[in-house]
Amino acid sequence: MGNHNKLLQFLRPDPAAPAPADNKQPSSSSDDEDDGYASSSAPTTGATTPTTTNTSAAASPFAMSPWTQLPGLGFGAGDGYGGGADANKTGLLGSLVKADGHVYSLAAAGDLLYTGTDSRTVRVWRDRRDLGGLRSASGLVKAIVVAADGRIYTGHQDGKVRVWRASADDPAAHRRVGSLPGLRDVLASALRPSRYVQTRRRRSGLWMRHFDAVSALCLDAAAGLIYSGSWDRTFKVWRASDSRCLESVYAHGDAVNAVAAAGFDALVLTGSADGTVKVWRRGARGRRGRDTWHTMERVLREGDSAVTAIAVSAEARVVYVGSSDGAVAHWQWRRGAPPGGAPRNGGALRGHKMAVLCLAVAGRVVVSGSADRTICVWRREEGADHARLAVLKGHTGPVKCVAMDEEEEEDGSGGARRWVVYSGSLDGSVKVWRVSASGGGAHGDAATPARSWKGASPSPLRPWTPYAAAPEPKHMGAA
Repeated sequence: MGNHNKLLQFLRPDPAAPAPADNKQPSSSSDDEDDGYASSSAPTTGATTPTTTNTSAAASPFAMSPWTQLPGLGFGAGDGYGGGADANKTGLLGSLVKADGHVYSLAAAGDLLYTGTDSRTVRVWRDRRDLGGLRSASGLVKAIVVAADGRIYTGHQDGKVRVWRASADDPAAHRRVGSLPGLRDVLASALRPSRYVQTRRRRSGLWMRHFDAVSALCLDAAAGLIYSGSWDRTFKVWRASDSRCLESVYAHGDAVNAVAAAGFDALVLTGSADGTVKVWRRGARGRRGRDTWHTMERVLREGDSAVTAIAVSAEARVVYVGSSDGAVAHWQWRRGAPPGGAPRNGGALRGHKMAVLCLAVAGRVVVSGSADRTICVWRREEGADHARLAVLKGHTGPVKCVAMDEEEEEDGSGGARRWVVYSGSLDGSVKVWRVSASGGGAHGDAATPARSWKGASPSPLRPWTPYAAAPEPKHMGAA
């Protein structure tokens, strides 16, 4: 959170320079081979210079940036950067377009921004520069997460999770340091028939490998675990310290689209195209209690619409679930409740006309991106009430991924709390927005009606199913 001012520095224009023309930077191609396990270096490139026909703007450093000024940015005395009257307004800060294809995933870490597309490169951006990419032989990058120790995990269409690390000498340079599962674990299990499972393609494979696209990744830093969800209907649990697969759970009857560690009560949530959200509790087994084992506690949601995204506010113990019917349902777990206690349902937030594709939470603010090409910003009020602060419009394609964090407040500013929102779209662009807790700006909207938490039924669709009434999911664990 403290480094987001650094990331926003490259959006600050030269006040003496006119607005640059819109540009599109061509992408570089690579024929790198990736065996999926051995470490390899990912070459990086220096700053790229977009071409422009505006000769007067070309003299400005801001004109050399891939972040281009768009209509409505309003740079000037009241642009929100110079401390003008509009500094707390909600609106668009900038847009980044790269000829890498559709944007499926993104992650912001400090002063770096990572974007994943359907090309073979995860782009790295900092200070108006394209720092190159994290390159592999796989195409579409569906998920990116960044660990506190600097490791970057990327989930790919080919079913692999690749691990990258920034160079100690140059934080902008990255190299691949492995994959999940590691080569050593694969070789140790390859000769053991008990380590193989039947796949839905009528073929067998190692239990620790995903055999379809990795659709979701999340980190549980406190537990030292990584969770990966896949279209192969499983989620897998990995130990971050040695990249070892601890557990594989056949969790749903259709593709797993979302997985999220709650950050409280050792809970993990998974959402699927089968319309269900399941709550899992992490425990231990074995004679010494060292083996991680997840048991299903309840089916939180059942319905005909696919679950597309899950986000958690650990501080408030609230879980948000986005679905293909355009709704964002939410539940709260009571503090001090006994283990296994039922959460309270707060209803659904309805601000989209088409499917919700992504969610992000920071503090009291919730952001949802949709196939209707808009982004809704909500603020959690007392109880289950949520006020819609803004509807952000600007993308020309479905909004596939969002990330956000609170913007560091300048000393003595005394203004309303503000958040930076990053959105990636299938239109091939990444946009950066400023969202103020006070709303305002041309995108502001009215509050939603007040609601109270409901304890009788955690799901707005069907009654939840207790674990005792549900079939036992298929597990495979490390020996």
